Amino acid sequence: MTSIDKGVGAGRVVRVGEREIFVSEIGDGPAVVLLHGGGPGASGLSNYSRNIDALAQRFRVIVPDLPGYGRSSKQIDHSDPFGDLARAVAGLLDVLGISAAHVVGNSYGGAAALRLAMDRPEKVDRLILMGPGGIGTTRALPTKGLQELLAYYGGSGPSREKLVRFIRDYLVFDASAVGDEVIDERYRASIDPEVVANPPLRRPSGPSALRTVWRMDFTRDARLRGVTQPTLVIWGAEDKVNRPEGGRMLADAMPHCDLFLAADTGHWVQWERAELFNALATAFLEAEQ
Repeated sequence: MTSIDKGVGAGRVVRVGEREIFVSEIGDGPAVVLLHGGGPGASGLSNYSRNIDALAQRFRVIVPDLPGYGRSSKQIDHSDPFGDLARAVAGLLDVLGISAAHVVGNSYGGAAALRLAMDRPEKVDRLILMGPGGIGTTRALPTKGLQELLAYYGGSGPSREKLVRFIRDYLVFDASAVGDEVIDERYRASIDPEVVANPPLRRPSGPSALRTVWRMDFTRDARLRGVTQPTLVIWGAEDKVNRPEGGRMLADAMPHCDLFLAADTGHWVQWERAELFNALATAFLEAEQ
């Protein structure tokens, strides 16, 4: 069973199966769900802080904290993380009474959005994907940025120094654009004891690791070519976490996929190039079918 629980702060907690999902909403119009990335300390509101108000002028904007992050429940199925996130998002839409929505996803959230379109195509109207995970992940060694991301909770454990290095050296193109307040907010979130005990994004290990890795590579899934929703892929040309070549892979595989490569931009395209992203996203989502 699913049910809506009492509100919390500017958002509310929604019960989806056995998990609680924190979600914020603003605006009216067609529903647009914003799915954040998987970096340390990520959350829905922080990842889309430069986009929500602009999109809310035209749409009903729905911003959840994905399972494992923010104020949502921390458990996640590490044997099939993208599938687990997709199920959580589908369940959230059901609880909110939304039959289908436009889905926007960055990085980890982009992988969740794409998996939702593959698993539950009736829930997705249009897709916008920014540097999504799971594109060609088994065909080359991980980038240095992805290695930094996966190593954050390993070794000596999380630290502000590790987070500064990941964000300023790998997440963005222009390190000077990221102020200390952004670092501090994400660092505080990243050392939540529940998160440290069960990191939501980790390197697959154990007997089923190979199966998990293959399951996380969409280019090896024949269903990718059957994703027929209009799709806009926006990729930072200087992305050091997920390789920009992934955009071309998606454009070649998906029948209705537009590709935009943003110059002088890293992995966090909706934050670094907010005005560009907001304009592209609004025009794409309002375009005639």
